[in-house]
Amino acid sequence: MMRALILACAVTSGPAFADTVIAAGTIRGLSLIMPSDVALADGDTPGALSAIEDAVGMEARVNLYPGRPIRPGDLRAPAIVERNEIVTLRYEQGGLLILAEGRALDRAAAGEPLRVLNLDSRNTISGVASARGLVTVGP
Repeated sequence: MMRALILACAVTSGPAFADTVIAAGTIRGLSLIMPSDVALADGDTPGALSAIEDAVGMEARVNLYPGRPIRPGDLRAPAIVERNEIVTLRYEQGGLLILAEGRALDRAAAGEPLRVLNLDSRNTISGVASARGLVTVGP
């Protein structure tokens, strides 16, 4: 019994080797995170990021406040298509290539699905953000 108690104390009272990524100042939602926006705090916070590199270059989904841990769910890849932006719709299959103009109804990062209003037909279609201002539709 005494041996188990000593072993349990040794496991729980060991030094913390992990750090937690925190916001250095207020980071507004939808803004790109720069190296000066984040810092490392001593100690491990379950579910929080532990490397600054995981946060830098990402976009904040929500407002992040100073000293608070940053979790993976608080971040997303930066958007390459903005809502209400005029985009090029690209449909390609076999030797057929169709390009049309559309208006993005959603915001999206590379590879994310979004809805787009085809400006010629006025139909709402679904596509995938492929590049800045380019949405791929179809197969």
